[in-house]
Amino acid sequence: MDAAVEKDTGHGALGEAEREEAFRRLREHMPGRTPSAKGPKDQPDPFRSVVSCLLSAQSRDVNTAAAAKALFAFAKTPDAMLKLSEEEIARAIKPCGLYNMKAKSIRRLCAALIEEHDRVVPQTREGLMALPGIGRKCADIVMSFTFDEDVIAVDTHVFRVCNRTGITNERTADKTAAALERLVPDWARRDGHFWLLQFGKTVCLSRRPRCETCFLNDICRWFAAARDA
Repeated sequence: MDAAVEKDTGHGALGEAEREEAFRRLREHMPGRTPSAKGPKDQPDPFRSVVSCLLSAQSRDVNTAAAAKALFAFAKTPDAMLKLSEEEIARAIKPCGLYNMKAKSIRRLCAALIEEHDRVVPQTREGLMALPGIGRKCADIVMSFTFDEDVIAVDTHVFRVCNRTGITNERTADKTAAALERLVPDWARRDGHFWLLQFGKTVCLSRRPRCETCFLNDICRWFAAARDA
């Protein structure tokens, strides 16, 4: 976890009315889900989506894209992937880092899809998280982008925004995701990830958040704590 993000959390949670107001303002100011929203890393099918999401762990988008392109040039299905050795997979995905561990997970994931799921990627969070190498964030991303489910996936930006502002008050991404599932208004679930993501990229930046002009600064717990310090 980014030390700066960790330091910025834990200032208390918004009440229900404030949380509703935060999402209303996010809806007004931030773009939502677009018709062109695709699977993780723009992959064309569930298998390549879930593998790309696995590759993205602790990797920059550009490096993940390079690794995925190299890997899928060799294999695009679980059966084809298992014809590659662990070493061949590792060499292909080297740009994304942690390539030896990820190569092992990819082979185990492919075997599980073949042996337990008849080569079909599960569409439920529980089914996805049962696959080797797939955690809550990756499962929620695949559910949202690939299977068009109304869930808020918690990436670095969403985690930072939620726990800075007080939308949630958690110390881990998984706990933040669980809290959002409990607390977010039903009407905000479909586009919530997109609003929070864009807010984190344009306003609530990691190093220099634009607090003075932020449309949430009157209810933001972190801004209040910084102002009163």
